[in-house]
Amino acid sequence: MLASMIGGWQVILIVLLVVILFGGKKIPELAKGLGLGIKEFKKAAREVTDEVQKAGEEAPTQQTKTAANGQSQPSQTVSQSSNPPKA
Repeated sequence: MLASMIGGWQVILIVLLVVILFGGKKIPELAKGLGLGIKEFKKAAREVTDEVQKAGEEAPTQQTKTAANGQSQPSQTVSQSSNPPKA
């Protein structure tokens, strides 16, 4: 919507304003910083998406185990003694 409102001469005016404010030497530095910021943002968004997918995959597997048994059973631990019984 915004792109349809901005014409060609308006883009040229914005570019000239940026060149006047920051100078020709600062523009590559600003573009590099902007690019690094976008890269870090995409990386963080990808990590969050991966975390959500992992959590989503773990939860149904636990629920299906409980549903297959009909009820949840407490796990039993077997303790092993270091001294076996003598016969």
